[in-house]
Formats: sequence, structure tokens, C-alpha cells
Amino acid sequence: MDKAVLGMALLRIISGVIEVSAALLMIKLNTVEKALLVNSSLAIVGPLILITTTTIGVIGLADNISLMKLIWIFLGVSLILIGVKS
Repeated sequence: MDKAVLGMALLRIISGVIEVSAALLMIKLNTVEKALLVNSSLAIVGPLILITTTTIGVIGLADNISLMKLIWIFLGVSLILIGVKS
């Protein structure tokens, strides 16, 4: 199995566990204020996972694709993050 694919998949599994744990925590806390606090903490996790998995994938492809394509990939990820932040 490709190490890059395994790393990307493991990060996504960890991200999913964090999301499910946060949902269960929201249910346990049972107040809107605390649930919003937990939810806002997740806003940090999502983009970090996106950047990390994309970086792992691009590093795995680095010797197979041109520099211009790498630039387009990073530009696309940057635009996604700008769009989410706005």
C-alpha cells in the first residue's frame, strides 16, 4: 500500500473520530452555548486536516507532476480556505 494514501486515510479517520467525539460532547453538555464552543473548536480542525492531507498527497505525487500543476493545486486549496474563512 502507498504510504501517502495510508497517511491521508489515517488523517481522515482521525478527523472523523474528532467530529463524532465533538457531536457526543455537544449532546452531553446539552446547552447551546457550550455546543457552539465545541463547534467553533472544530473550525480549526477541518482546515488543518485539509491542508495536511493535501500536502501529503502532493508530496506523494511530486515526482509525477509538473511544477505548474503543483502551483495550481496549492492555489486551489488556498482559494478554498479563503472562501471558507470569508
